[in-house]
Amino acid sequence: MQAPQTRRPGEAVFATAVAAASIYLLYSAYGISGFEALSAPGAIPMATTLAMSITAIIVLVRTLRTPANPDGRFLRDVLPRNIIVVVLMLVAYAIALKPLGFLPTSAIFLIGSIKLLGQRSWVFSVGIGLLSLLCIYLVFRIVFTVLMPAGIVPEGQMLALVKSIFVGGK
Repeated sequence: MQAPQTRRPGEAVFATAVAAASIYLLYSAYGISGFEALSAPGAIPMATTLAMSITAIIVLVRTLRTPANPDGRFLRDVLPRNIIVVVLMLVAYAIALKPLGFLPTSAIFLIGSIKLLGQRSWVFSVGIGLLSLLCIYLVFRIVFTVLMPAGIVPEGQMLALVKSIFVGGK
C-alpha cells in the first residue's frame, strides 16, 4: 500500500489527538497497579496502551513530515454541511427527549434525518421514519420493556387501551 503524497485536512490534528489520548491511557493503565510485576492487574492494559502509544507517535511523526495538501479544505473535505446538521439534530434530540418524550422527538429526528440524508420526497421520509419508529418502539418498549421518556404523548393510556382491546376489557 502506497502512502499518500500529501496530508489531508485535519489529519495532523487527528493524529495529535490519538497520540495524546494513547499517552493518557498509558498513564491511566500505569495507575492501576504500577509496574509491579508481569502478573499485576495493570500489566495487560499497560502493554496494550504502550503499543498503542508507540504506534500513535510513529503515525504522528510520519503525518507531520508529510506536506499538507494545498487544495484541501477542512469544511468541504472533513466536515461537510450534512455532518454539521446531523450533529446539531442529535444535540437537539438529546435536549428535547425529556420534555417532549421519545415518540415525538424520535419521529421528528428520524423524518428530518431521512429527508436530509436520503434527499427523497416528504411522503417517503415520513413513511419510512414512522415505520422505523414503530419497529423501534415495538422492539424496545413492548418486547424488551425498556421505559422511554413519555413526555407529551399519553403512552401509558395508549398501551392500556390496546391491552384492553386484546384482553377483552377484563
